[in-house]
Amino acid sequence: MELHKTYRNIGRYRQVIAVLIKYGFGEILDRMNMASYLRVGSRKLFARQQEIAAFSWAERIRLALDDLGPTFVKMGQIMSTRPFLIPVDLVIELAKLQDQVAPFPFEEVRQTIEKELGKPLDQLFQYFSPEPVASASLSQVHRATTLAGDDVAVKVQRPQVKQIMEKDLSILRDLAVLLDRYIPEVRQFSPVAIVDEVAKSAKQEVDFLYEARNLEIFAQNFADDDRIFLPRIFWDHTSLRVLTLSFIDGIKISDVTRLREAGVDLAVVTRAGGQLLAKQIFEFGFFHADPHPGNLFVLRDNRIAPVDFGMMGKLSHGALELVADLLIAATSDDTQRIVRVLQNHELLDDEVRPAALEADLALFLHRYHGVPLAKLKMRSLLTDAFEIMNVYRIKFPPELMMLGKALGTYEEVARTLNPQYDFVTELLPSIKKLATRKFSPGSIFSDVSTYLLDLRELLVNFPFEIRRIARNLRKGDLSISFHHKGLEQLILELEKASNRLAFALIIAALIVASSLIMTRPIGMTILGVPALGLVGYVTAGVLGIWLVIAILRSGKL
Repeated sequence: MELHKTYRNIGRYRQVIAVLIKYGFGEILDRMNMASYLRVGSRKLFARQQEIAAFSWAERIRLALDDLGPTFVKMGQIMSTRPFLIPVDLVIELAKLQDQVAPFPFEEVRQTIEKELGKPLDQLFQYFSPEPVASASLSQVHRATTLAGDDVAVKVQRPQVKQIMEKDLSILRDLAVLLDRYIPEVRQFSPVAIVDEVAKSAKQEVDFLYEARNLEIFAQNFADDDRIFLPRIFWDHTSLRVLTLSFIDGIKISDVTRLREAGVDLAVVTRAGGQLLAKQIFEFGFFHADPHPGNLFVLRDNRIAPVDFGMMGKLSHGALELVADLLIAATSDDTQRIVRVLQNHELLDDEVRPAALEADLALFLHRYHGVPLAKLKMRSLLTDAFEIMNVYRIKFPPELMMLGKALGTYEEVARTLNPQYDFVTELLPSIKKLATRKFSPGSIFSDVSTYLLDLRELLVNFPFEIRRIARNLRKGDLSISFHHKGLEQLILELEKASNRLAFALIIAALIVASSLIMTRPIGMTILGVPALGLVGYVTAGVLGIWLVIAILRSGKL
């Protein structure tokens, strides 16, 4: 850890540590040497173990994040959209985190708006409701009317939220570094990479101009589609911390009773939602990545109105091809083709046995193929899918991390509206269209052009690279470096063993020295016993007990 950052954030560090101890993570903190970093008493690390024994480890992480406040809640929500980074049990738990927090005072709302937009509130709006219509971890939304008479929703960022989030992300990264260093069983999940990925998304979410640009791009993509309604951006009332959009008077998509009372055709809405999702993913490669029911509304004319464009997914051309190839192979029950796709995209290690993977994939597809949404258990499906990924160490590209969670959330919304709706069948035409697109003359010409450019660059640079290698050989600058893998834990254990051995030698030296002093009447005596020798014995005894406790607590005799 960087010491200057640690001391600067010491108060927040102690709060985080206290909450982690409260939810039973004291043993992990002890293995991470947190007591030595923050001078937390080792005894405190093991408090309250019995009180939280009824909760699973994933539930305890969710409860801890909820306890740590709004920014940690937002980080947990972002992590829940990265199903290929963390264990499935944790994905399911983090998805339960709710963005319902107490609103901040209206006076702070006024100050933020006036500072950001450079005018008094009454010169910007003819009416502004002091009561928010929604309050979340990063912001809250107020209903207002512009001077021109437009009914708008004004999203205002919480005071100091960016600074608080930066501090919390700094602490999280420090903890991730210590986890990677001292807890070998979590290294397969790359904790530092997870925190970096979360930090990237979190920083984008506190930039309302970024959200406004996302909405603008999304609106351009669907400009000619009358099945979707998108709010208008009021740019003269928008800044980094204030976002003003036209107010959507719709019904939350999960409120089935109100939708029916309003005369909304649920079958039409469900089908339109599936087709719009297919268009987002397979036509534009730009999709709404946080489609929970609170962010999806339905108008009385059956149009779907999404809100909150802070979290968007962007798929590259290669990722789109991968998704299409995998889904077509899966819907065709072609496990051999699935394995070939994974190999072609270099997602499998060389030591993986294709036949074993094919057998597990065949069992998985047989279990879930053709199951209607009403009978499909997403928890069971995700658990089985992640088990296969972990066993065969299948690592998908980062850009697909949000897609899996988004598809799962859309599926849950579809289940709420129409349990018999076949979500996969609705996506299939778009998937096939995408798969055949790479065989079009334009796509083939583009691929050939790219290969020819790469070949030209290789031929042009090859003589130069040969000369550079020869020059380094003549100078003696060419070297070969070796990097060990998996020895960090061994080195750590050896360091601990050598430290304990040195400690034991010091104790032994104290005992020997004290015994020699005891044989001669040197210096002050206590009851006829040399005081210096007595102090040496007591010191050696205390240090010896301390060493024994440390060994017993480590569980390694």
